[in-house]
Amino acid sequence: MTAIWAGIDAGKTHHHCVVVDDTGKRLLPRRVTNAEPELLRLLVDVLALGDEVTWGVDLADGGAALLIDLLLNHGQHTLYIPGMAVNRASEGYRGEGKTDAKDAAIIADQARIRRDLQPLRPGDELVTELKILTVHRRDLTDDRTRAINRLRGRLTGIFPALERALDLTNAGPLVVLTGYQTPAAIRRTGIRRLETWLRNRKVRGAAQLAQAAVEAAESQHTSVTGEKPTAQLVHTLEREVMRLNEQIAETDKLIEARFREHKHAEVIASMPGIGPLMGAEFLAATGGDMTAFATPDRLAGFAGVAPTPRDSGKISGNLHRPKRYSRGLQRVFCTSALISIRCCEESRRFYDRKRAEGKRHTRAVLALARRRVNVLGALLRDGRCYESIPPVTTAA
Repeated sequence: MTAIWAGIDAGKTHHHCVVVDDTGKRLLPRRVTNAEPELLRLLVDVLALGDEVTWGVDLADGGAALLIDLLLNHGQHTLYIPGMAVNRASEGYRGEGKTDAKDAAIIADQARIRRDLQPLRPGDELVTELKILTVHRRDLTDDRTRAINRLRGRLTGIFPALERALDLTNAGPLVVLTGYQTPAAIRRTGIRRLETWLRNRKVRGAAQLAQAAVEAAESQHTSVTGEKPTAQLVHTLEREVMRLNEQIAETDKLIEARFREHKHAEVIASMPGIGPLMGAEFLAATGGDMTAFATPDRLAGFAGVAPTPRDSGKISGNLHRPKRYSRGLQRVFCTSALISIRCCEESRRFYDRKRAEGKRHTRAVLALARRRVNVLGALLRDGRCYESIPPVTTAA
């Protein structure tokens, strides 16, 4: 039986493929278009070179999504090699140049000699939808942050007192800017009329908001040069922020609805501090398959909440944060740990104990996040929900 390894350096429009045998000899270099007919022809030609083929790719989604689905649908054994691993491995090969063909050859050779690479598996449709929705929500929140920063900058240019008085991350202050952007306009309206105007638009805390806006207007009687066009830009940016808020709210509803359909949704959501959104991010990061992590230690390492040793010579116990981990999964465990400190007595006691041991706030939160990895892994393994008092097991 002839075994061969095919490495693919994936791109947006084209992929580079290099096939090697068990000695590392190159059998087939080819550049193919990222289109189904071309990829199917490549699959046929590679299968004709050997009896057992192992594929290696440096992307798990994006431009390689079509390629990966074609390989998995045809029952091909496919390994994922991160781009950083390919970059570091290239230092051990001859030549300092970097080309897509060389990267493809390195991917094929790494798939041949390494035994610790993660195989790609057919994705769960529900988990794939959650991954798409959570990534889309993250893009929307990034866009909203940029729009709010631009809005703050424009408003500071003509009305700095109002920018300081309003929290533009909330809906109420944005409603104020829909009708009033300058100090003169707010002064002419007055507190009572502005409060009534806000109440008619169902703004919470209308009285306090109106008073803060009028006080800011009373502190500035100078009309800044370029006030009129800047006020128009403030109105436009405010509309953009409100539109993004609506899109984020709609996306949150979709994420929650799809998350509730997952078989592990009830178990994950039972953990203090983890709601539908963080639960969806957890499923998107892990694929919803806990069998990929043999032990909680591996899950903790993947989440970036377990330190890695960097010992050398007589130096031991030198622990540092890992460099390779899922930042999305780390955000889930660390953020949920912060929330659980406020809403869960057990988490609060654990945090206080770590603080009493002399750990700083960040270290105590990481320790709590690491402990929660063990708890959630045990709950998913046993298929039961979280309980503040663990059930008592009686001997048979």
